[in-house]
Amino acid sequence: MVLLSTVGAQATEFNLLNWARFYEPALAATGVPAALLRAAWFMENAAWDVAAARKGRFDSYLQPLDHAIQMVSVRDIGRTAADLLREDWTGVRTVELSGPRLYSARDEAAGFAAALGHPVEAVAVPRENWESIFRAQGMQNPQGRIRMLDGFNEGWIDFERQGAEQRSGTVTFEAVLGELIAKG
Repeated sequence: MVLLSTVGAQATEFNLLNWARFYEPALAATGVPAALLRAAWFMENAAWDVAAARKGRFDSYLQPLDHAIQMVSVRDIGRTAADLLREDWTGVRTVELSGPRLYSARDEAAGFAAALGHPVEAVAVPRENWESIFRAQGMQNPQGRIRMLDGFNEGWIDFERQGAEQRSGTVTFEAVLGELIAKG
């Protein structure tokens, strides 16, 4: 069995990704051979930024803007999950999956600029505005999302590394951004 888990599954601080701390042990307790596929930040999350990037700037909650984090494409996740399902093992294994390199909000802006053919700027949204913005977007309790973003920005949401297999995808952020722009 393969469980699509998440980077930072081991983090004890409250955040939006804490669900993994409950599902991973529950799955392990079944006795079924299981792979916990801990995927990095999805590159395709940038789909939320396409409309703004077309206008030349998008808001970023990943900060500072040059702080690079682990990211991975959903295509690499699907390919890795399929590969894992074809492998044989016993017990529980943790597989941490990242993309070919780390990426930042500035890298996202550069990728959009290349795909669009005009300058694109990433703009840091002040932390003190996050809660009101998320509530205006309809979130009733935005603290989990805020703490998740804090975790990526502060570095406490990251791969565990020790005791985990490391795998890297091949799809670049630039390729994903180009595809998002081409889709409209």
